[in-house]
Amino acid sequence: MSEQEQKIDNENNLDLEQENNQSEAMEAVESEVEDTQNIDVQNDEEQDVLEEAIARVQELEAQLQEASKKEQEIVLRTRAEIDNMRRRAEQDVEKAHKFALEKFAKDLLETIDNLERALMTAENVEGEAIKALVDGVDLTLKGLLSTVARFGVEPVGIVGDVFNPDLHQAISMQPTEGFETNQITTVLQKGYLLNGRVIRPAMVMVAA
Repeated sequence: MSEQEQKIDNENNLDLEQENNQSEAMEAVESEVEDTQNIDVQNDEEQDVLEEAIARVQELEAQLQEASKKEQEIVLRTRAEIDNMRRRAEQDVEKAHKFALEKFAKDLLETIDNLERALMTAENVEGEAIKALVDGVDLTLKGLLSTVARFGVEPVGIVGDVFNPDLHQAISMQPTEGFETNQITTVLQKGYLLNGRVIRPAMVMVAA
């Protein structure tokens, strides 16, 4: 082989080697780019998973707060209902204590009326025996009124009081000298309260 051919052959080998080196370099770059892309894809996937996990945790925390709020509302509502039931029970017991004697008190009113009528009838009767009897009846009436008063029974209906439809029952209305309109002029029958509640209204006459 001539020197010229040898030179050409060397140049061709050099070009071939350069092409191979360039090809290897390109493959290395492409591989590195691919690896980088794979890493980016992996990072994106991991980021998506992380974001989904965070969103799920936030959702669970919100559900937990809502459940805790509802539970607290139920507890408060239950306590309020229990308190209301307790108050109603206490009120029922109190009313039962206050008004357990209502029927008995009503039955006693007739006896009180009879004693008062007896005293009114005996006012104009003379005689020591009658006077002693009247005094005995008067003491009996006062003792009976004192006894029922201790249990919350009190009379209503006094001449001169202003007519109150919640306490009094008007039998008639007529102009009366010395009285203003709606004032009680005559008490035909006393009324009575039991612990503030009317068990019998007073029967009265009222000035018109």
